[in-house]
Amino acid sequence: MRILILGGTAFLSKDIVMQAVAAGHDVTCLARGTSGEPPRGAAWVRADRSTGQAAYAEVAGEWDAVIEVARDPKPAREALASLAGSAGHWTFVSSSSAYAEHSTPGAAEDAPLLPPLPAEVPFSPELYGESKAAIEEATQAATNGAAHLCRAGLVSGPGDPTDRYGYWPGRFARNPGPVLVPDIGPQPTQVIDVRDLAAWILRAAEQGTTGPLNAMGEQVPFADLVSACREGSAANATTITAKEDWLVEQGVNYWAGPDSLPLWLPPHHEGFMARSNAAAKAAGMVLRPWRETLADTLDDERVRGLDRPRKAGLAPATEQRLVDLLRSEAGS
Repeated sequence: MRILILGGTAFLSKDIVMQAVAAGHDVTCLARGTSGEPPRGAAWVRADRSTGQAAYAEVAGEWDAVIEVARDPKPAREALASLAGSAGHWTFVSSSSAYAEHSTPGAAEDAPLLPPLPAEVPFSPELYGESKAAIEEATQAATNGAAHLCRAGLVSGPGDPTDRYGYWPGRFARNPGPVLVPDIGPQPTQVIDVRDLAAWILRAAEQGTTGPLNAMGEQVPFADLVSACREGSAANATTITAKEDWLVEQGVNYWAGPDSLPLWLPPHHEGFMARSNAAAKAAGMVLRPWRETLADTLDDERVRGLDRPRKAGLAPATEQRLVDLLRSEAGS
């Protein structure tokens, strides 16, 4: 297949390129290159999509498949206007964040979406879900509904730049603790390995899959994840558990970012990492065992450095302060 990837230099899109090249496809990447060069074996058309439709001049023509990973609706609409008419198959990597509510476990693809971001409103990270919904709407219109809307959940695995999953195996491996964990043992986590997501996107393009499909991992209770992280660590780390209300009082953030506990979700998000992936699995999505993803992530964490600054999680000094406070309150 002749595949055009709008991106191809960072995390998911880079993995798609590597797998497509390895499978023998003729791959072209359209990217600025600010995140690096595309993997070896792919052609690179260097272009800045912020310049408008002119950015697509060098890739005009017939493509068996186009894969779009954009967050900003403006360049996504311009790409659709320039390329959708000559593409045999179109994939848009959307997000579960496009859904309007996240409190219902087991929700499937028929759950309502957020209102699409209006065309006159510029993209911002705070409007990520609305932006993905807007690109879905534009993609459906430009392809007459014949596109794969890949609604990805939390994507992680080796190379994840966000630290939203790797924090936990990395933290348990860093020192014996105690490791501060939120009191959410039975709550589900749901992570899809970046390698599995890339493989699914390619498989769906090869077989002409269309429609919205949840690309989610299997559900794993947080307590099971913590136990596996402890088992995988040579440090024999211990844990200390904090109630959610207490963590909020201490200014610990949910989910991601500095001073956070990754995978800990705010209220009314009981279904955020508990969505149905049945339709995608029935269509051919294959998931590796979650413990394999965890083990490979730990190997990657060791290579990248267990003590490195992180984009998500608690800094060592912050964690120690909270552990000391928790212990003092328990002893008072």
